[in-house]
Amino acid sequence: MRLRCLLLFATAALLPAGQSPEPAPAVNWVLPIFTDKEGFRSMTLRGSEVRPQDSGAIAVTDLNITIFSGDAAARVDSILLSPTATFFPKENRATGEKAVRFIRGDIEVNGVGWTYDHAAKKVSLLSNVRVTFRAQMDDILK
Repeated sequence: MRLRCLLLFATAALLPAGQSPEPAPAVNWVLPIFTDKEGFRSMTLRGSEVRPQDSGAIAVTDLNITIFSGDAAARVDSILLSPTATFFPKENRATGEKAVRFIRGDIEVNGVGWTYDHAAKKVSLLSNVRVTFRAQMDDILK
């Protein structure tokens, strides 16, 4: 215990005044989120590494968001994947400047620069957007 305290104080002494040592990242992080009233699974976030930020947000590496139906069936509705992202737990919102892949049923969307708002069930993409439909689309040009 004394050695740990000594190392912590020694590390803090090397930092500029007013700064504290950066916390170690959480590895293989999982955050399940449930519906308020019924307690059904709503969303599960995963990351290979996460770090808290001063703003209350969480920086996530290898983000995987699995969105569920929010009922007793706990059916997977969609999946969102991104190499780096920021998650805002109070808002259940995630954003990223890099690539994103959104997979849902018969559609897959890829893009760069994105936001996912869980309350609105909305994904917004900024650029390089590519949408792939895997369903028959009858009379789409009528």
